[in-house]
Amino acid sequence: MKILVTGFDPFENEPINPAIEVVKRLPDTIDGAQIIKLEIPTEFKRSGEKVHEAIKKYQPDYVLDVGQAGGQIGLTPEKVAVNIDDGSVPDNAGYRPMDKPIAKDGETAYLSQLPVKAMVKAIRDAGLPACLSMTAGTYVCNHVMYAVQYMRDKEFPHLKAGFIHIPYIPSQTKNKPKGTPSLTLQQNVKGVTAAIKAIVKFDGKPDLKDIGNAYHYNKVNK
Repeated sequence: MKILVTGFDPFENEPINPAIEVVKRLPDTIDGAQIIKLEIPTEFKRSGEKVHEAIKKYQPDYVLDVGQAGGQIGLTPEKVAVNIDDGSVPDNAGYRPMDKPIAKDGETAYLSQLPVKAMVKAIRDAGLPACLSMTAGTYVCNHVMYAVQYMRDKEFPHLKAGFIHIPYIPSQTKNKPKGTPSLTLQQNVKGVTAAIKAIVKFDGKPDLKDIGNAYHYNKVNK
């Protein structure tokens, strides 16, 4: 089994993006699955192109995109990607779309093929806060999640794909409002690794029947 795992570069004047830092620190194999690591730009137009190139090159069985969601408490596997780009700020290329469809011939929304509820449980079992998210927003994170689902729909029907958001790391919160939540880089790596273990474990099996929603965050195990 091959799993392509992507992480974004820094954006919005941040010196670091924990997404790519986590991806870089993942093991090369997780429970027998080969982990292919890819840095992608925080740009609407180029992010999907980079992932498309990697899918064609490596022919992975799964794609897991990782992105930062500053201000959230824990890790959140995403269930839904929507067909809209609406940037709260410009991307790294200075592009800021507003109410733009990602693909005119694409579905209004796509659902992840990943075992998202099993991923939430695995992260919690690792002692970290996690919940299932039903929106990846409308910025580049949602764009790349939707773009990969569109690729699956039109070109790579064998593929299973999805997205996971991770919180800030502590160094990013120094100039943020007091109490802004974060997890250490090591904790984020542990959480994403646990999520990937769930993907491997549930390969070919149905997802868990569980709530997994935002009201079920657990405490961080320090």
